[in-house]
Amino acid sequence: MCFVVSTKAQITPRNIFGKDYSLGAVQQSLIPLNQWHPYPQNPTEWKAQVPDSVLQKVIKDGEKALNYKFEPISATISLDYVRSGDRNRHGNISYGKRNNLFQLLLAESIEDKGRFMEAILNGIWSICEESYWGVPAHIGHTGLPDVTNPVVDLFSAETASVLAIADYWVGKKLDKINPLIRKRIYHETNVRIFNPMLNNPERFGWMSKTKPVNNWNPWIMSNWIMSNLLLEKDENRRAKMLYGAMIGLDSYLNSLGEDGGCDEGPSYWFAAGGSVFDCLELLQNATNNRVNIYQNELIKKMANYVYKTHISGEYFVNFADADPTLRPDGLMLYRFGKAIQEPQLQHFGEWAFAKYPQVKTEGYQRMRRIQNLLTVGSIKANDTAYQPVNEAWISDIQVMTARDNTGLFLATHGGHNDESHNHNDVGDFIIYYKGKPMIIDAGRGNYTARTFSKQRYELWFTQSQHHNLPMINGIGQKDGRSFEAHDVAFLSNEKEVGLTMNIAGAYPQEAGIQTWKRGVKLLKQKHQIEINDDFVLSQNPQSLQQVLMTICQVDTSKAGQIIFTNDDTQLVATYDPNLFSVSTDMPSTEGMEYDSFKTKWGKKFVTRIILTHKKPSTKGKYQLKFEGK
Repeated sequence: MCFVVSTKAQITPRNIFGKDYSLGAVQQSLIPLNQWHPYPQNPTEWKAQVPDSVLQKVIKDGEKALNYKFEPISATISLDYVRSGDRNRHGNISYGKRNNLFQLLLAESIEDKGRFMEAILNGIWSICEESYWGVPAHIGHTGLPDVTNPVVDLFSAETASVLAIADYWVGKKLDKINPLIRKRIYHETNVRIFNPMLNNPERFGWMSKTKPVNNWNPWIMSNWIMSNLLLEKDENRRAKMLYGAMIGLDSYLNSLGEDGGCDEGPSYWFAAGGSVFDCLELLQNATNNRVNIYQNELIKKMANYVYKTHISGEYFVNFADADPTLRPDGLMLYRFGKAIQEPQLQHFGEWAFAKYPQVKTEGYQRMRRIQNLLTVGSIKANDTAYQPVNEAWISDIQVMTARDNTGLFLATHGGHNDESHNHNDVGDFIIYYKGKPMIIDAGRGNYTARTFSKQRYELWFTQSQHHNLPMINGIGQKDGRSFEAHDVAFLSNEKEVGLTMNIAGAYPQEAGIQTWKRGVKLLKQKHQIEINDDFVLSQNPQSLQQVLMTICQVDTSKAGQIIFTNDDTQLVATYDPNLFSVSTDMPSTEGMEYDSFKTKWGKKFVTRIILTHKKPSTKGKYQLKFEGK
């Protein structure tokens, strides 16, 4: 079968919630605050739903947090971002306060002896005293926040949820200490989150109804929903905010293509599609199942994306800023699979929990952390039912994956160079063999001020010159929506799975490319991967080069052959030695932006291989072949 596609439209006005539900319907369905009991609140309730071994581990984590000091965030530390570009000092304090407070809250709710309360009090008060709950990187270049103009970002929304669950779990105990504490929680959340989201949500780009939005939208919506449902006592306002979050979530669902693909990659899917699920769980729970869109086909496709991009173990397809490795949240995936009645996703969750059984309570998406605790007793850790898909074609983001029965895995994509967390990488491909990375997308470096500035594409990891792509006169691809693949076609039959595309449009005019037809395919019966390039240039180039990125040991001693060795696994690439010479270099790992490359790939450093054409001309063809050894 063959499918020819174009890149997806900017927005599809599905308005799933807006069409299916009204504010009046939400008001009638919403369980009142004094009757809504989403999570256990005392030892008896916790023990009825969560294994004792898990509860004891959570209490021990709370005991460790008793030694944590809730520090203030100074103006100097807040100004790090605009002065040096550093985000870590602020983040370490801010994230640490919220993580430790949540651990203390969990422990107190489970144990109910009061011994965590003084630390909880100090944590709540310290956070309420902060001028801004988010991070300086998200308020432009002022460094310090304008407290008269609250900005809602990912972490201010997360903070609201932490304080809301504090009110839910230990509110009565806080009243005994001082009734002004809960009053402060509501006041600060109302000023920083509720009022901005009610009065002028359109000021935030992640609430746009006319432009695509990314993971920020569902991530923030899930926290707005949770904090609203647990804190707001005015039932009309509570329903109005809940409905506002539903309409807000429509903006994200409208931004998805018909296949529900996540152009940010699998690691971001857990903050994007995963956060949509967090929203849906809360909505279903708070309305006695009257708000439920699990059977919508888009929701199912969005959910299934994540297992279609799984390679092996912790490895996932990682185009753009996505990380190459992550430990999938099996408990959440299991619940999502059950909710949409998708056995493959459910089995993927069971496999992930069997492989990585730790129940992690530290981190973002606190509503998910709690639901995970409540799922441990019902999931069956099963690593045999899940079988990775042999091939997948996600047309809206033009991503293809394929594998054969020898362990050869291929992923490639077309798309455009204005995707969320974009790299200039149209036509890039990655190859794994027996579960190990051989030809890679290097991934992203550390986030700093430069990462999301006009200097983004000065960073080597965002440039096509450091992806598995051609360079003409040293010129790589250009960023922007108009720089895209054309004539993209997916082919799958009993012999091969492949993608063909013209990537000339991803390059600027000065590259002089008229057409560059790239074919990337896995030959199922030959157990080979082929890259076929056919190009026409407007003038004779001074240089024409093809890049390959790897973390393997590289042997180029034999002309026409490159041997990639990753521990005990080898992949052999063949090329025409009459056409190409071979050289290697190593991208920088020095500096704030690049430091993570020292550890990202298991402490193996990234190597760039450059195949340089010996006699470049205005027209030509060449082929690269890869097979396991």
